Amino acid sequence: MGIRVIVIGAGPAGLATAIKLKENNVETLVIEKENKVGGISKTKEYKGYRFDLGGHRFFTKSKDVNDIWDKMLGEDFMTRSRSSRIYYKNNFFLYPIKLFDALKGLGFWQSALVGFSYAASKLFPYKEEKTFEQWVSNRFGKRLFNIFFKTYTEKLWGIPCSEIQAEWAVQRIRGLSFSSAIRNAVFPDRNGKIKTLLSEFKYPRLGPGMMYEKMADKIKQMNGRIMMESEVDKVNRESFKVMSVEIKDKAGKTDKMEADYFVSSMPITELIEKLDPKPPQNISEAARNLAYRSFLSVNVILKGSNFIPDNWIYIHSPEVKLGRIQNYKKWSPYMAPGEGCISLGLEYFCNEGDEFWLKPDEELIEIAVHELEIIGLGEKRRLVDGFVIRVPKSYPVYDSKYPENMKIIRAYLDNFKNLQPIGRYGMFKYNNMDHSILTGFYAAENILGAKHNIWEVNVDQEYQEEKKDAAGLESPEGASSD
Repeated sequence: MGIRVIVIGAGPAGLATAIKLKENNVETLVIEKENKVGGISKTKEYKGYRFDLGGHRFFTKSKDVNDIWDKMLGEDFMTRSRSSRIYYKNNFFLYPIKLFDALKGLGFWQSALVGFSYAASKLFPYKEEKTFEQWVSNRFGKRLFNIFFKTYTEKLWGIPCSEIQAEWAVQRIRGLSFSSAIRNAVFPDRNGKIKTLLSEFKYPRLGPGMMYEKMADKIKQMNGRIMMESEVDKVNRESFKVMSVEIKDKAGKTDKMEADYFVSSMPITELIEKLDPKPPQNISEAARNLAYRSFLSVNVILKGSNFIPDNWIYIHSPEVKLGRIQNYKKWSPYMAPGEGCISLGLEYFCNEGDEFWLKPDEELIEIAVHELEIIGLGEKRRLVDGFVIRVPKSYPVYDSKYPENMKIIRAYLDNFKNLQPIGRYGMFKYNNMDHSILTGFYAAENILGAKHNIWEVNVDQEYQEEKKDAAGLESPEGASSD
């Protein structure tokens, strides 16, 4: 067709863009700065064990996304049963909530107080729902908010729940409320109406990285190009048209590449920073005011059979910094070789470059195993080996400054006719994998002549509830990790 497209980033969104374009015979180049595809959905192999960057459930109501997932992996795309719990004050609570388990763990008086608190929230709700705290308290009551939401959420974001925008709750736990959780405890939802309560999900045999490695192979089979370990240093523009990008490879060699269209899944803050000429000062300032939260995964191999029954556990207790535990052998038995050992990902949320982020790996492993002992899920004598994965800019922070800053940046980027931001990083939006893939599909179809508004992907109500026909691409409920 004579159309040339450069896609920045080989995560789920970027790979989806390239596949859709190559299926339509469009000359496409993908530029990836890491040595492995998949973005934050890649899988790391270590001494025969495989570790994810967090847990990644595969679930969507989009036929197009399901089709590409099934097409890529076939029988290697397994259906898995979900098992997850919350750890709070020396107790484990099943999640999704099971009525009698919750009553037993909380005790009679605490349960009664939770009920009174919920009743009070119905009688005297917050009149506005601008913050995460207001949104959750109106649906669960203040006491249950403090027990099952506050501590973990503040570990994740590093700021008070009163500063987190309600939009994050709408995107991540939409449809969930006290009444829906109780209904699910008695009549489990098996249709995926509320993603947070899903009891089953799909998962690649060798982890999510397997999916995106297959997608990259498919692009190459269709004569698409993927440049690995190459970083975009500069995005050259003339007014509101991108003309070329300047790329630096791992050896430091630079090159300039021109194209007709550009699709970017790099962090939107970096995109603004790398535009040349620089955008107006208010645009740059808005980008600098956006914040990302990072995390690191302390991955350990422990002697023993699989003594943890869960896929993952949320750690809500404030006495440890640990935020979440991933049990990879429970996600897939093929993630760990043989018997006699299990592999865990112990997740800590922090800011890139802060004191915790900069601690030596050996110290982080020692801290993590000690905290496992504190909550009764591991012993130092069982430790066989471990290593640390640092994942910068994992979560776009929906703080009080976020709405106005994004409004300014979006209004500016909308002027570009040959540049589209996609994915979680590129849109500064807490997308799941299926959301990111849809943004990639939409971007490709726009290049081919469609008129999709990519920003509508993962917008509450319209996006999650209204299903469109195949021509419009169905809207999914959600996917990926919690």
